[in-house]
Amino acid sequence: MPPFDEPAMTFGDRALSPQKEVVRKFYKDMWDHADLSLIPEIFHPDFTFRGSLGPTLVGHEQFAGYVRWVTQALGNYTSDILEMMEEGNRVSGKLRFHGTHRDTMFGHAATGRHVWWYGAPIFHFDGPRVRDLWVLGDVHGLIRQLTGEQTDGSEYQQ
Repeated sequence: MPPFDEPAMTFGDRALSPQKEVVRKFYKDMWDHADLSLIPEIFHPDFTFRGSLGPTLVGHEQFAGYVRWVTQALGNYTSDILEMMEEGNRVSGKLRFHGTHRDTMFGHAATGRHVWWYGAPIFHFDGPRVRDLWVLGDVHGLIRQLTGEQTDGSEYQQ
């Protein structure tokens, strides 16, 4: 596993607001264990989702398919929550997603490499459940890892 320069948040002794607790449950209980049974508890039935890897989906079934795709392609899939911020009915954050590339993803056959990307979610709550989730993700950084392409950013000149 690559050395990550930013530690994930820990939650053992941390009191979270009800909305932040839903976000923690979404990543640490639902995603990290691919526990699809938690979807109806977290989301309204017709919620909208724009994922960190690009798709725009509506509802529990479409979202469950996305979770299956990601967790099948990436073994030991883990979501590291790095930061969470809350304002009104919104929670946003900074995350690192990672796992072992074990199945085809974006047209690239399994490499066995540990890959990762960063994401920035914005959760919109309607009551205790999420109505909309929009996540911006570093898809290009992930694809570079899947292809083994190295980049040093030299095309950027100050």
